[in-house]
Amino acid sequence: MKRLLFTVVIVLGAVLVSSAKTPAEAPALTLCYEKPHWLIIAGDHLPGANIRINYLEAYCRAGSTDADWVKHTVIPHQLEVLEVSADGDLVRLRDRLEDGVIVDHTIRSTDDQVSFSISANNPTDERSEAHWAQPCIRLGAFTGFSDGGSNLDDYLPKGFVFIDGRLTRFPQVVPWAKQARYIPGQVWCPVSVPRTDVNPRPLSPLVPTYGLIGCYSADERMVFGVAFEPYQELFQGVARCLHSDFRLGGLKPGESKQIRGKIYLIRGDGDDLLKRYLRDFPEHINR
Repeated sequence: MKRLLFTVVIVLGAVLVSSAKTPAEAPALTLCYEKPHWLIIAGDHLPGANIRINYLEAYCRAGSTDADWVKHTVIPHQLEVLEVSADGDLVRLRDRLEDGVIVDHTIRSTDDQVSFSISANNPTDERSEAHWAQPCIRLGAFTGFSDGGSNLDDYLPKGFVFIDGRLTRFPQVVPWAKQARYIPGQVWCPVSVPRTDVNPRPLSPLVPTYGLIGCYSADERMVFGVAFEPYQELFQGVARCLHSDFRLGGLKPGESKQIRGKIYLIRGDGDDLLKRYLRDFPEHINR
């Protein structure tokens, strides 16, 4: 009897040990959320130690390309933090828009990517004017530039989009638009979105091949990329930031929509990033 009891204890102990998450199994990228609106991706291996995201900077109306940002475009919203996991691999948020729309965000991290699953629902009897939203991803530290200084274009040589199927660094993206309601910055609009409905920054005449925008780290050993489906625009902003802004397209009364996204932080180059992206977003290939 004593021998049998000893065996059971040993077995139970093995189960308890195997079910615990060891440091080696924890994700290399971890998440936390700082109010009022900062989603933070952290990792000991990341240049600058973390990446801060204004999540979300704004929900936006259509007709925004040549409109006042505050008076017309932005739809106010209130944030609720639903969950932040103890080991940093999960954040759940809920946004309540002024017009009644509810948007739930489930954000998960692994070793080299962060995944976004977004559900937008309009429980009201009125159509929502929410057409798109902005996660503003700050990349100064990742690209080797501080948050200070007056030259907010210093990080541009690290950034890229895909034009005519080729990775094209920002200095080689020609023509580079310079006129808009607000300057500087650069917007790339896909063919599926009206050019009247994007960020009121300089709008490139070039159409991106893919819904992917990215940059290299300071030492060029890592590459960052972000993509959403569906997406409204790609944007190089004025806070040493990059955007793949996701599309809502307005919501009818009672309508729900699903959006998904990825942030990649991988060791490799643009070709490695593109392979991952095309695997995850095959619907962007023909588009």
